[in-house]
Amino acid sequence: MEWVALLTGRGRRDAARRTSRRDRVLGYLLMLVVVTLAYTLIYQFLMDALEGIDREFSAAFLVVIESFTTTGYGEDANLWTTWQLRYYGALMQLTGVALVFLALPVFLAPWVEERISQTAPTSVEGLSDHVVIAGYTSRGQALVDELTSRTRPYVIVEPDRELANELYVETDLNVVHGDPELTEDLQGAGLDAARAVVADVDEEVNASIALAARSAEDVEIITFVEEPEMEVYHRYAGADEVLSPRQLIGESLAKKVTAGITPRLDGAIEIDEDFDIVELPVQAGSDIVGRTVADSGIREQTGANIVGAWFRGEFASPPPPQAHIDDQTILVVAGSEAQLSKVKDVTLSERRQFGSGHVIVAGFGEVGTTVAHEVEERETIVVDRRERPGVDVVGDITEAETLRKANVAEASTVILAVSDDTDAVFATLVLRELAPEIEVIARADATETVRKLYQAGADYVLALATVAGRMLASSILDEDVISFDQQVELVRISCGRLAGTTLAQADVRAETGVTVLAVERDGETLTDVGPDFRIEEGDALVVAGTDEDMSRFSSFVGE
Repeated sequence: MEWVALLTGRGRRDAARRTSRRDRVLGYLLMLVVVTLAYTLIYQFLMDALEGIDREFSAAFLVVIESFTTTGYGEDANLWTTWQLRYYGALMQLTGVALVFLALPVFLAPWVEERISQTAPTSVEGLSDHVVIAGYTSRGQALVDELTSRTRPYVIVEPDRELANELYVETDLNVVHGDPELTEDLQGAGLDAARAVVADVDEEVNASIALAARSAEDVEIITFVEEPEMEVYHRYAGADEVLSPRQLIGESLAKKVTAGITPRLDGAIEIDEDFDIVELPVQAGSDIVGRTVADSGIREQTGANIVGAWFRGEFASPPPPQAHIDDQTILVVAGSEAQLSKVKDVTLSERRQFGSGHVIVAGFGEVGTTVAHEVEERETIVVDRRERPGVDVVGDITEAETLRKANVAEASTVILAVSDDTDAVFATLVLRELAPEIEVIARADATETVRKLYQAGADYVLALATVAGRMLASSILDEDVISFDQQVELVRISCGRLAGTTLAQADVRAETGVTVLAVERDGETLTDVGPDFRIEEGDALVVAGTDEDMSRFSSFVGE
């Protein structure tokens, strides 16, 4: 906590100094322009009034610049017959010396010095149990966000000097410049005292980083691969865990389709023998679409507890009672298997419950191949730009004609597994024109594309970088995550200063946003925890919420 506070404080002070210095430079340049224009207009007037010479603005401007810079001392000097113009010429020269030769270094020299001197360090000191992130990508950015929300220390080892310097100067990130393929550079990032090393450059370099990190004992080595067949080589190189986010995102996309036709509660996390937590997407045409959370009657009819809800990509925990449920809402619910099955029945529509309509899978790369395999129990039409085995329709998914060939009018769901985010957005727009009622599930490479896809009309969007960040956080921190694509976590934590209070007195949900799902006491998990339940010394609370909620809860209980 202290490390993060110090880092954040340093970053804010540096940012404030940079902003102040930039403002001074801009102010100086503005003043220089105003003074130059003023001298030019005055010179025009004096030449006309005293010498009877009509000088154009451009000629007068040239004389002022020459005088300011002392390069020509005013090409009109031989025309000055009055003492007023001679003194004015001297004044222009003195002003130029003051502005250019005295003030300019005062304002610009510190800025130039900063850009030259403020380079990323090559080593860090005093860190332990931290995460070494080799290379800075969108996945690394998502991981940094996850670690920061949990106040976990990290250091980025960036081999690109220019990028390392930019990150060091312009952001609050803790970064060092070094080659992560070299053991000595990793040691400069505190390798021997680290909790884990994450290799995220490219497949070949990641394997080399794993080799370089093997010298450290008890340090988990995690690498990324794009092609699953490369995993074995990373294992040989020393990787403890090899992650393939494209395969996982394909499985996650497929689950959104199979959720409506399978009796299983896929993705449920078990809290006790008969008490789970799971996310359930609300389908178009279900009974609760159009109702508010308060009017849905889920708690009264099923006995399950709504932990949170996603409303068009925004998570709320707890969901506001007045919030409206639509066919883009995803409920995060806790309860027994029987209770959760009842909630699932409520979220399904009659049309999709019986699986009518085929599934269109657009894009047949790693993600699309995984999706097609996972939904093989459904009738599936695969669309891709290239003709190859497994592709049913060859064409551009952003074109209406291609969608008609895939019989989009009879389809129930389209899964956009294309690798280009722009194509995904355009395809969503076309789909909404051709088949307004169809379910659109999309994959996004860039996190910033998620909102665009929702605005275009997608029902559900998964961001590859977010999934990867959640995968890493779950692996490194040994935490249960309800789903890798959502920032909801399940944590067991000591009751701390809440011992002796009832849940109503503690008012945990209102104070922190987390939901208490169960209490572990003397080896037993108690799930019947109403407002009058009294917390005892030694109890561990099982709570669910967002990363930010968990940070607030940790402070709330004094952990």
